[in-house]
Amino acid sequence: MGRPVQDIRIHGLQHRAQERHRKRWVVRWSVDGRQRSKSFATQSEASRYRALLIEAHHRGEPFDRDACEPSSWLPSADAVQVHTWTRRWLAEQWPEWQPRTRESALEAAARFIPLMIGRAATEPPTGLRRYLARHLAPGVAIDNEDPHERWLARWSLQLDELDRATLADVDRLLGIGDRGQPLSAWTTSRWRKLARACIRRAVELDVLKSDPWPPAPRGRSRRKAVQLKKRVDVRCLPDPSTMARALAAVPSHQPASRMYQVLFAVLYYAGLRPSEAVMLRPRALHLPPEGWGRIDVVEADISFDEPGEPKTGERSVPIPPVLVEMLRGWLRANSFEDAAYIFRSRTGRRPTASNMARTWQRALRMIGHPSLRVYDCRHAAATTWLGAGVPLGEVARRMGHSVETLVSTYVGALTGDEALANERIEIALSGSHAGLRAVG
Repeated sequence: MGRPVQDIRIHGLQHRAQERHRKRWVVRWSVDGRQRSKSFATQSEASRYRALLIEAHHRGEPFDRDACEPSSWLPSADAVQVHTWTRRWLAEQWPEWQPRTRESALEAAARFIPLMIGRAATEPPTGLRRYLARHLAPGVAIDNEDPHERWLARWSLQLDELDRATLADVDRLLGIGDRGQPLSAWTTSRWRKLARACIRRAVELDVLKSDPWPPAPRGRSRRKAVQLKKRVDVRCLPDPSTMARALAAVPSHQPASRMYQVLFAVLYYAGLRPSEAVMLRPRALHLPPEGWGRIDVVEADISFDEPGEPKTGERSVPIPPVLVEMLRGWLRANSFEDAAYIFRSRTGRRPTASNMARTWQRALRMIGHPSLRVYDCRHAAATTWLGAGVPLGEVARRMGHSVETLVSTYVGALTGDEALANERIEIALSGSHAGLRAVG
């Protein structure tokens, strides 16, 4: 006995002229006498949805009696949707990731999940990406009645619905910003890498039979490799005497300027990242009355004044006497508790990036030096140490880098000094090649 014929009627578009309606274009249809309608903000969205309904009806596809939409549009009971799988994958990887990797993964997931949706999907609720960034992490309570969750459950594709054409489009859109501008190669690569890893894990666990993600276009991997090498132009970085003059120019009539002077000195003389320097506490400082001291880098700001592990793990950095004296004076001038942060505004907040940049640029203008970023204080530290002949391994350790990263980033600081290199090699070889001279 055949399937009963359904009475499906799809009407023309309706335009509501009243301004009180945010979504003025309406698609109306009925399934076996049950009336349904769906509103859209633009005519093109409404027309696309109506065309998909007509296409499904012409193919003879059955419509669900409750949802009044093609049955194939509804997730099956045992289907795994992309947003559900992404949450499982994040929970699996979470314990192994550093805080910054977790933050990057949440950002990437909040970007690619809204792209993996059905063709008939309606406009997502306002703030969907912001919602995902806050509600994808393991342990966060989820309200299934929330409009964002209901939209995802309704429109998110199932894993077995992913195909190469869909993912090729997702891959392309991950490289485009909200205003249609191309994103940097570094950002695009980071988001694509996380998205692909998420889907690839489903293949490894046999949730998917094969990897549906298409390979990168020919030549793109080589092009990205060139773009992603973030080399520092060491010619623009100040030498030690220029840095000393710039630091001396930081204090002004502003009460916070002395704090910024000590903060910038930490970036230069200790080579810390700004996110590490703003989370320093007195207990992390070892400041003897004379000689070299030490800073234990055990915390970093991972998200708007939220403490976490440093980007590349904990390390201990020796600091020269000039910085030891500056830090001792700063602690004497302020009564910090052992667990308090030593760089905070009068309201107790961490120094903002804009205030730090404004103060640093003013100091550079006073000494007649071209503009530099605050982060360039750390770059200047690395080039100063390399120029002083500190071994690569020790510089990398102090910076919290691998030697490979150090060399690729500061390759410009490793050239030159040919005469000095020749002299050191000659000393190392002296006495070992006397017999070779006699042979001649």
